[in-house]
Amino acid sequence: MRAAVSPMLLRLADERATGVLVRDHGALYLADGQVVHAESPRAPGLDVLLTASGLLKPDSWAEAVAQAGARCEVARFLVDSGQVAGGKLEICHLGALFDAAFFALSPTGGPTRFRYGVVHWIGRVRPVPTEVVEREARRRGQLLDSVWPHPTVDTAPVERRAHPAARTVSPLRQSLLDLADGIRTPAAIARALGRPAFNTLIEVRRLAADGLIETPEKSALPSRPAASSAAEATEPPSVLDSAMLRRLRDALEATL
Repeated sequence: MRAAVSPMLLRLADERATGVLVRDHGALYLADGQVVHAESPRAPGLDVLLTASGLLKPDSWAEAVAQAGARCEVARFLVDSGQVAGGKLEICHLGALFDAAFFALSPTGGPTRFRYGVVHWIGRVRPVPTEVVEREARRRGQLLDSVWPHPTVDTAPVERRAHPAARTVSPLRQSLLDLADGIRTPAAIARALGRPAFNTLIEVRRLAADGLIETPEKSALPSRPAASSAAEATEPPSVLDSAMLRRLRDALEATL
């Protein structure tokens, strides 16, 4: 039997807890034991994905936060005001949620904390069962390692090789290479391009496997989420492709 990504996450799901699970690389927001939002400094937020895709203007996002952030209903405001269609918002939010959750559930050396009663200002969009989030995090880790089993490229500055192999690359991969200046990390490139961080990691590993960017020699923690060895403690109450996300959303609806 495989170890849980976070034993605490499964316990919180069993007790149908509401609050935020805080880890070294991000946070998961729960409502009634399901994941309703996730964020990580290594993944672009919903605002970046919405505005970069052209679904929403930056000023419209700022207005939504100003009008509905205090009552934790930013997502509802965007839909009710007609600025973003409900289905498109769900797809984009699912992409942002799984993107950030992958990093939030990555191996950590620090403590895991849960703060009861905390609600994210975006509000509920599409709750996702914790076991689905855990399974997807594991799948992504396995996919990355199948492409190029060197996780050091995930966090190091992306640098072109001085004498790369002669290969034809797609426009998407070329746009990534254009930003490979030896300073920007994959997370920084994802934000600059307005793309999900995991998608960017996949392309970075492919570029490394093809000999187009450098692979740092220093070893690092495996990218695949594993059981946390750190102490976990609770505190008192207080953008994958759209086709896959649509299928996931339909599967979630079928369970309701």
